[in-house]
Amino acid sequence: MPTGSESADSVARGVARARSEVSLRGLLLCEDEGQAAIVREHLTQHIALTRAEQGCISFEVNATNDPLVWEVSELFASREAFESHHKRVRSSEWGATTREIRREYTIW
Repeated sequence: MPTGSESADSVARGVARARSEVSLRGLLLCEDEGQAAIVREHLTQHIALTRAEQGCISFEVNATNDPLVWEVSELFASREAFESHHKRVRSSEWGATTREIRREYTIW
């Protein structure tokens, strides 16, 4: 139901927009301090490049209390933007240097 100044059309547009967005949440899991050092060395550039991509709504990678684990949260405007991001990552320095680091992600 619309609230206040929202119209039924604006609510419907918001629902349609949300359905086209792609979200990823999960963990980056390092096996040892060597892998964690690689993440720390390359993460700032990876975040900056990702946030500059067309269609990136939000991108967060945050350290947890475990020094070998990072929480990852991505939100892209469309499936195309999400796929473009992951294509870029595969051919990037981040992709090459973190290829062996385990990821546990849920995408919806």
